[in-house]
Amino acid sequence: MDITKPVQIKDAYSKVAAMLQDRGLWAVINNAGVLGFPTDGELLLMTDYKQCMAVNFFGTVEVTKTFLPLLRKSKGRLVNVSSMGGGAPMERLASYGSSKAAVTMFSSVMRLELSKWGIKVASIQPGGFLTNIAGTSDKWEKLEKDILDHLPAEVQEDYGQDYILAQRNFLLLINSLASKDFSPVLRDIQHAILAKSPFAYYTPGKGAYLWICLAHYLPI
Repeated sequence: MDITKPVQIKDAYSKVAAMLQDRGLWAVINNAGVLGFPTDGELLLMTDYKQCMAVNFFGTVEVTKTFLPLLRKSKGRLVNVSSMGGGAPMERLASYGSSKAAVTMFSSVMRLELSKWGIKVASIQPGGFLTNIAGTSDKWEKLEKDILDHLPAEVQEDYGQDYILAQRNFLLLINSLASKDFSPVLRDIQHAILAKSPFAYYTPGKGAYLWICLAHYLPI
């Protein structure tokens, strides 16, 4: 489903509730996410900030609010996939990092509020894993063009077109350093769902994340 469309979320809820009948739902995992185009926060378009918040944060909130009545019946688990990028500032990730920081804080608040219902909340904060979140080269070209077409002339002159066009190299670098082995993430999600006493935070892939952080200091 498209979690930016409330109608689709409600439809999914209706289907799940019909299957469960009077039973509760044990777990909800919010995993949907978009990265956007990694570049300086001043260069990012407001549409990029809004899309990251719409998918990464508001989508998570709306799915959570919709399915909570079913979790309350089972005293089950809410698992939200955030990111290490939501806890440690990284250049070029202002929109993505801010949205994931919001997810982390939302999870922390919900952990406190839902404890009275017996619902446990876990925040998964993965490091660098090779997924399709960065998109394709065609998408990168479109995002580059959108930035260049909408930047004020003064800002574009200050940064320089060559600098803006070089930002996609960072996406290539991320992909080259990210781990292809998703098992640490899956193990942590499994623990968050099944363990009698799940952790509040899980940080799979710390090693890959460290390398990506260090890559910020490399010339692009």
